[in-house]
Amino acid sequence: MQVLIQLSYIVASILFIYGLKMLGRAETARRGNLVSAGGMLLAVLVTLLNAELSFVWILVALAVGTVVGVLAARLVKMTAMPEMVALLNGSGGIASLLVGWSQYHAVRSEVDTFTSAAIALAVLIGGVAFSGSLVAFGKLAGRLPGRSIQFDKQQIVNLGIVGAIVLFGAIFIVTPTNTYVLLMLVVLLALALGVLAVIPIGGADMPIVVSLLNSYSGLAASAAGFVIGNNVLIVAGSLVGASGLILTNIMCKSMNRSLANVLFGGFGAVTASSSGPKVEVEGEAKPINAEDTYFLLEAADSVLFVPGYGMAVAQAQHAVKELADLLERNGADVRYAIHPVAGRMPGHMNVLLAEANVPYEQLVEPEDVNPTMDTVDIAIVIGANDVVNPAAKEDSGSPLYGMPIINVDEAKTVIVLKRSLKPGFSGVENMLFFKENTRMLFGDAKQSIATLVSEFKEAVAA
Repeated sequence: MQVLIQLSYIVASILFIYGLKMLGRAETARRGNLVSAGGMLLAVLVTLLNAELSFVWILVALAVGTVVGVLAARLVKMTAMPEMVALLNGSGGIASLLVGWSQYHAVRSEVDTFTSAAIALAVLIGGVAFSGSLVAFGKLAGRLPGRSIQFDKQQIVNLGIVGAIVLFGAIFIVTPTNTYVLLMLVVLLALALGVLAVIPIGGADMPIVVSLLNSYSGLAASAAGFVIGNNVLIVAGSLVGASGLILTNIMCKSMNRSLANVLFGGFGAVTASSSGPKVEVEGEAKPINAEDTYFLLEAADSVLFVPGYGMAVAQAQHAVKELADLLERNGADVRYAIHPVAGRMPGHMNVLLAEANVPYEQLVEPEDVNPTMDTVDIAIVIGANDVVNPAAKEDSGSPLYGMPIINVDEAKTVIVLKRSLKPGFSGVENMLFFKENTRMLFGDAKQSIATLVSEFKEAVAA
């Protein structure tokens, strides 16, 4: 029986890895998600059958979880997806914490050093992931201030908490049978550390936090796997942890930050490179109407769309795809420039565009499009802000200074679709709005794009 169980776990692990590989390509991503889900279903069923549990409460929990999952999938808007992901990360963290805690109660009198170490790690990482994710949820949902929140000697407090966790954790690992109070202290300190580690993160850097907390939830699950001796949980958690760290590193490079800044907090307000003199924004914003925008687009040979969080708010992705199709029929070369941290979570814009069936081949990264930006006739910025802000390269006194951006200001003409001149999630005023080659198309992005689509269709009908 045990041989069959372990073989099932191996099959489930293979499905996880194969599904993860399929997620690397847009055309196979949907199937990869189903393959990985199938592996998880197999692992859960085998574990439940092997445990010989009473299925009454399991079926109740399964029913409740199914209802919550279906409602979330149907009702949660794309604009709220980042905070939902944060909550899911937190759920994984608290689940691992509870697994470690319950297992300690089950084997308290005979726990060995290795198991106690795994319990301590599951509790520690799970606690940090849980409380940190709740703070991230609050910031992303607007229930907590999105700005960096810092207080005097915050780093010293954080280091003190880390030191206490190491001390109490080490004592617990060495003498686990008589140190229940120390385990509870580790839990409380881990929860406090999660809060203090995330509150200094400014709004513009939240995609990095989301990917890092995702990694934490995976590492916590892997530690929980060692606690209960479950190989498939170890594999699944390791995959999530490793992929989350890789993604975090990609996000850091995209923001010109170091991973150490993220891990040790105090990050997202003003970086060391932003200590120069502040550059005053000069010029006036130049509004444009939909009719004049149509004439510019009708004459363009190359058009670059740059989506941001505003596109998600307006739910304009389908209208953008329709406009892009009309531009292509008119002979224009159409591409979409995607900044890795555009939106509020990693891949936010990619998901929106995929939902609108935008061909993956038309998506380009900043380093691929920036060298030829001066050949682009029109760059259409749809709700993006910080990722196109020239302050990142022109204003040494800006918190964004040094961050790689999409250099739309170098295009021949820039059309910015926004409701107002308000700054982005970072709170930094956007110098792009006042550039000589920039025109502001104010209003709801979806409605503005729909008007442009109507202009094109009327011209064709005429």
